[in-house]
Amino acid sequence: MIAIGSDHGGFALKELVIKHLQEKGVEVKDCGCYDKSSVDYPVYGKAVAQSVVDGECEKGIVICTTGIGISITANKFKGIRCALCADTLSAQLTRLHNDANVLAMGAGIVGPNLAINIVDTFLGTEFSGEERHQRRIDQIEN
Repeated sequence: MIAIGSDHGGFALKELVIKHLQEKGVEVKDCGCYDKSSVDYPVYGKAVAQSVVDGECEKGIVICTTGIGISITANKFKGIRCALCADTLSAQLTRLHNDANVLAMGAGIVGPNLAINIVDTFLGTEFSGEERHQRRIDQIEN
C-alpha cells in the first residue's frame, strides 16, 4: 500500500495521483488533506511518514506547493528517506542509490503529466542493493 498526503497546495495533484494509482490497481492510503482549504503541511507529511515507519505502507508520496516543506517534515522520522524529485531521472536514481521510501513533489513545480511519470518511475524502480549504496544508507540511518 502507498500512503499519500498533501496540503492544500498539493491537493489537486494528490487527487490525480490517487486516481492514477487506483486505476493501476495500487492500494492507496489517503492521509489527507481532503479539500483545498488552507492547512499546515507538517500534519500530512507526518501522517505519511508514520504510515511508512509503522510498516502499514510500503512507500509514501507527499505533495505541497514546492515539495520542500513537506519533504523536510517527512525526513524528521527515523527510517524515512524522502527525496524531492522534479524529474524522472532523480526519481529513478533515488530509488536505485538511496532506497528512498517517500517521494516528495511540488505541485507548483511539476505539471500533472510529469508528476505521473515521476510517480511511476519512483514506484517502478527497485533499490540496486549494491554494497556501496547500502553502506551509505547505513551511515545515514546510524
